[in-house]
Amino acid sequence: MMQNSVAVVGAAETTNMGKIPDISVIGLHADAALNAMADAGLKPSDIDGVATAGISPVELAHYLGIKPTYADGTSVGGCSFMLHVRHAAAAINAGLAKTILITHGESGRSRVGAGGFGRAPSSLMGQFEMPYGVTSPPTMFTIPVLRYMKTYGVTEADLANVAVIQREWAALNPRASFKDAITVDDVLNSPMIAWPFRMLMCCLVTDGGGALILTSADRAKDFPQKPVYILGTGESVETPLVSQMYDFTSSTAFKISGKKAFEEAGITHADVDHLMIYDAFAHLPLYGLEDLGFCKPGEAKDFIRERNTAIGGKLPLNTNGGGLSYMHSGMYGMYALQESVRQMRGTAAAQVQDAKISIAHGVGGMFAASGTIVFTNEK
Repeated sequence: MMQNSVAVVGAAETTNMGKIPDISVIGLHADAALNAMADAGLKPSDIDGVATAGISPVELAHYLGIKPTYADGTSVGGCSFMLHVRHAAAAINAGLAKTILITHGESGRSRVGAGGFGRAPSSLMGQFEMPYGVTSPPTMFTIPVLRYMKTYGVTEADLANVAVIQREWAALNPRASFKDAITVDDVLNSPMIAWPFRMLMCCLVTDGGGALILTSADRAKDFPQKPVYILGTGESVETPLVSQMYDFTSSTAFKISGKKAFEEAGITHADVDHLMIYDAFAHLPLYGLEDLGFCKPGEAKDFIRERNTAIGGKLPLNTNGGGLSYMHSGMYGMYALQESVRQMRGTAAAQVQDAKISIAHGVGGMFAASGTIVFTNEK
């Protein structure tokens, strides 16, 4: 991909966040889309490309009255939207579309028009994992995390510390679901969900969504908001079965996606001012820091404990509060992208001073897929 050739010119989340019992899934997509269009000063007839997950791009285009020349229905879990950004940038560079809308909307909590998490008995998961009680995310992610903890001496308190520091960031964000301070003891004393995960180590379950609008960089300065440029991108997939990961202590998809994004962007780790790592559960930022190369294997727990990712730290991480305290409607990737864009625009609730490069890194399924986007506010 050509560096800085594509920019985000519209970005917004749904009007309300958290509990939205009166809007269906398609309504949340539309709400976010219209908010992003308003942010960019556009109307549906200005959009010629659509991308979404959770619903069909056909449904989205029809509902909004868009007649696109480009449609992307890639659906690989919560990082689908990172892949949409990557594909949209490539499509714009190839001349397949000029202005692409990416949407997300989920009624994770209220379940208005929401689908289920079930897997067909004939699927790989249905045949080889579900009969043994591996049926939901907390029971799936326990498989790799227990091996990771044993290999590197990671304790429950180390996992708890991830949630504590992210809650500190959430306290600065008026839109965060949970803002009250918590301690490591609070996390360790919260109800057990599935060993080693306590309730406060697990993501929220909310309603909400978001949308992005991308166009070519040469058009970006004609829009009302400060452009945020795509500097580098990466993606990969690994396995639909968490029990069959190549390495329980590391995500191969994370490594491939992250390496590609860094190479495309032409940056080093020292260049990164702000980082978003998908945190459906408290162990994911540890894997992300290590697999992206910010820490050596087993050292992420110490990096976080030393408050490098906290307020005032050298690598601000999950500054919106993350999936643990901000918002998590099911597929969190859009919220991570939104926070990276806000940081690059200089409009974030917990703004990182003079931030010029932000990375949004996502996971799909249980380490099944990954997407990495490097943003910059400098052309």
